[in-house]
Amino acid sequence: MKIAVSGKGGVGKTTLVAILAKLFKDNGQKVFVIDADPDTNLALTLGFPDSSKIVPLVQMKELIEKRTGAKPGASSPYFKLNPKVDDIPDKYFTVHNGIKLAVMGTVRGGGLGCTCPENAFLKALLRHLIVEREEVVILDMEAGIEHLGRGTVEAIDKLIVVVEPGIRSIETARRIKKLAEDIGLKNIAIVENKVRNTSDRKFIEENLNEFDILGYILYDEKIIEADLKSLPPFEYAPEILEDGKKIIERLKQ
Repeated sequence: MKIAVSGKGGVGKTTLVAILAKLFKDNGQKVFVIDADPDTNLALTLGFPDSSKIVPLVQMKELIEKRTGAKPGASSPYFKLNPKVDDIPDKYFTVHNGIKLAVMGTVRGGGLGCTCPENAFLKALLRHLIVEREEVVILDMEAGIEHLGRGTVEAIDKLIVVVEPGIRSIETARRIKKLAEDIGLKNIAIVENKVRNTSDRKFIEENLNEFDILGYILYDEKIIEADLKSLPPFEYAPEILEDGKKIIERLKQ
């Protein structure tokens, strides 16, 4: 299964990715997670030790130069658009508790939309993971779908947009849906997060009735406490795993 998770900053994308990754892994599946949002710290949320020392892929300059034939940051018009990347997940991803993780990092001067060796390397890696690998792959993305090229969207099983009760989150979800449909990605669904009561659920569902709703995660102060103590949310609030199991059941339908 290949899943991309997006939504407005702060809605809980990374929490959902961590929950799904743990549940898939506990179910005996091999799991790759990609931190593709420069504002999140998926490794910390999953409890990876020394998470701040994980080197983002985009900073592996020598590796990128070797694979693309051009030095990152240099103004060279010639580099490989489809570099060799099939060995990267096994050699360069960090492993903890059976989950393999990579931090993408930010490409200076235009992100993944720029024409540069770093961009070619990262896009080739995502295409390899999504199209060619058989493991579960979960992408933690920023509030958009910039990382998904037209050549990979058909292999995405679901784009999950995480939404919290609030107009700005609702508007972001609509914008992401429009961007996704523009590149042919139609397998889009909502997960409601920080739900306090039935009124919160009703607000989201009435405002986003054009979306498929996979499920919801209840608001829990212990999730905030877990973040303050740098602990995985499911260790401090294990009950959220039950919400996650229901979401996965809907994903499988």
